[in-house]
Amino acid sequence: MNTFDKYGLTYYSIMDASDEVLNKFFEDAIREEIIAWLSWNDKNGVYNDEDHMNEFDCIMTKEDGIENMKNQILPNRVLSEQS
Repeated sequence: MNTFDKYGLTYYSIMDASDEVLNKFFEDAIREEIIAWLSWNDKNGVYNDEDHMNEFDCIMTKEDGIENMKNQILPNRVLSEQS
């Protein structure tokens, strides 16, 4: 079972997942799942190993992928009204 299925997430719904679910997802996800989501979400990005190697002389680590994913998800969240 992949990590998206484990947490009942889709590529779309992860953008609205709670911080708790996101943190668990990031902990459990494998690097390839992170890269697949990044590639899906940003068609012009440089995420797969071959492209990343050509551009940056290294492959993207899981940690770098998580940071990229957070940067794409978190700024798009609508902040709830504070009471």
